[in-house]
Amino acid sequence: MAVSKAGFDSEKYLKEQSTEILNRVKHFNNRLYLEFGGKLIFDYHAARVLPGFNPNAKMQLLQRLKDKVDILLCIYAGDIERKKVRADFGITYDVDTLRLIDDLKDWDLSVKGVVITRFDNQPAATIFKNKLIRLGINVYTHRYTKGYPTDVDTVVSDEGYGANDFVETEKSLVIVAGPGPGSGKLATCLSQLYHDHRQGIKSGYAKFETFPIWNMPLKHPVNVAYEAATADIRDFNMIDPFHLEAYGKTAVNYNRDVEVFPVLKRILTRITDSSIYRSPTDMGVNRA
Repeated sequence: MAVSKAGFDSEKYLKEQSTEILNRVKHFNNRLYLEFGGKLIFDYHAARVLPGFNPNAKMQLLQRLKDKVDILLCIYAGDIERKKVRADFGITYDVDTLRLIDDLKDWDLSVKGVVITRFDNQPAATIFKNKLIRLGINVYTHRYTKGYPTDVDTVVSDEGYGANDFVETEKSLVIVAGPGPGSGKLATCLSQLYHDHRQGIKSGYAKFETFPIWNMPLKHPVNVAYEAATADIRDFNMIDPFHLEAYGKTAVNYNRDVEVFPVLKRILTRITDSSIYRSPTDMGVNRA
């Protein structure tokens, strides 16, 4: 009887993915803020749609890079206040953040700090902040970014990103993750970039998302499955119009990244005096 082969080569993926990330780090003078989308651990959706994919592949990836990595976790204060639940485990985002810190320790990875985003002294968020402090975890708060998204002059100023706590990091690769979408990962990356560039550190930003897979067809079953899995946050896949215009090539992205790209490009250009990205797909480092 023929033995079926797994369709996904996890070892090859880990090798190519780590190389791609390190190449992007080098491009930005050895200081990159990498926004980690999706589930950091127990990514059972990826394992279901990519036979052979290890649900803890991202943890394995971080272990390979751990000598070069600092990790920041973001959580939106409003999600704490509303007791938002992670559907696959049935636990709230604040509990999931604590669990994630413990899981990272189990993988010999430590968290540099937790950033509570869009913090406005909400009672439940304040309780969570104090709990983290009692546990000896570094906590930082970011308020709603003044002027965002239309007034870029204010956003990229001491009144905007400059008003946020700066997280001191030492490693060349800073992973910015969270319990789910809307945790404030992008804003945290941009805030850090602003502070770095004020200090003469020419850091950069990139994004790591497993799905949608940019070089597969829009209606490929893997990309359709991602779209179905994110219906609750109204994500949908689309052809990246900026990539098509810039390169004449088709690439798949999703609506939120495409919608925010014009603003993001303006902000990055204002912070860094240049922008290497011509499309949201350019920002990604995914090698799945």
